[in-house]
Amino acid sequence: MIAAIRNLPRTVWLLGLISLVNDSASDMIYPLVPLYLTSVLMAGPKTLGLIEGIAEGAGSLLKLVAGVFADRTHKVKYWIVGGYSIAGLARPLIAFATSWFGVLVCRFADRVGKGLRTAPRDALLTLSVEPNQRGLAFGFHRAMDNFGAVIGPLIAAGLLALGMPLRQVLLCAFVPAVLVVWLAFAIKEPEREPVLKPVPFSWNLREFPPEFRRYLIVLALFMLGNSSNMFLLLRAKQLGLSDANIPLVWALVSLVAAVLSTPLSALSDRIERRALIIGGWSVYAFLYLLFGLLPAQPWLLWPMFAAYGVFLAATEGAEKALVADMVPREQSGTAFGWYNLIVGALLLPASVIFGWLWSSFAPLTAFAFGSACALVAAVLLRFWVVPLKFAPDAA
Repeated sequence: MIAAIRNLPRTVWLLGLISLVNDSASDMIYPLVPLYLTSVLMAGPKTLGLIEGIAEGAGSLLKLVAGVFADRTHKVKYWIVGGYSIAGLARPLIAFATSWFGVLVCRFADRVGKGLRTAPRDALLTLSVEPNQRGLAFGFHRAMDNFGAVIGPLIAAGLLALGMPLRQVLLCAFVPAVLVVWLAFAIKEPEREPVLKPVPFSWNLREFPPEFRRYLIVLALFMLGNSSNMFLLLRAKQLGLSDANIPLVWALVSLVAAVLSTPLSALSDRIERRALIIGGWSVYAFLYLLFGLLPAQPWLLWPMFAAYGVFLAATEGAEKALVADMVPREQSGTAFGWYNLIVGALLLPASVIFGWLWSSFAPLTAFAFGSACALVAAVLLRFWVVPLKFAPDAA
């Protein structure tokens, strides 16, 4: 495993380092947003769901646009540079927000940046490795991303413990953002074979195999029950976890995901990827039900969040590797655009529904809804989506 990781191409390592630093900045802020909204701006679960849903949904369409243009122009570098630049500037500006609308604007800009970079970056990872390395490459990238997500909350928790005001902690995220942009300029455009006649884009996805279209439908159902992770942090606070421990418990999620992402995703290069994803979605369904049923015992939250990290490790890399398996390489940017569009756009209705169920009924109702969506999606993925080993041009 170590030798395989060391032999990954330079581009994969560079993208991993960028994600490490970027998520250090991002996750300094992410666990603090629910605290900032509820304790400083006095907003509740409905507002949190609205902010996260709008921000993710708006950025999602750009993921498709950027993926399509990356395929058309055979250029990915400056989509990646621009995306990281916009997000890096927007995140620290949350510190100047005086209302929930100001937080919405900053989160919106952050997700726009993510929308511009995500599909081109995923396409670049696909183009940089052989088909039998896809799980390893995406898993390694997610591992670096999650290691950054460990570092960020730990820094935030340390600064808060030292007495630094919440607004100043948010502003500190500007420093790693500058380093990310500098590293992004070191990316080199991948070599591609010339395509004389690009595949035309269509909104009905007829240019893609039917297996890929079915996969997106099943993914959409899962995402409908997969609301913002900020609700998990809000639930943890409701169950008695202290403000100082909120960043730490999220760091635990990222640490578990970081340690397990590479080996689990690499395992999907040797077994059927669907099996790993189905297992991860099933763990998610079980955990969400438990989060709704959990009594007010803060110590129980630590193993729960650790198990949530296992779910992330088992699914994040494998889901993307499965996309790469199902489509030709020259359509990878557009395919990842559709994948990321589904993942992001469904967060708006998912978060709004979750926030409404939480506020109108009970947290258990909201978590049970997410659990049910995950279980049905896992069954459909098993029996309705026909597995493919690799894209036709790579077989």
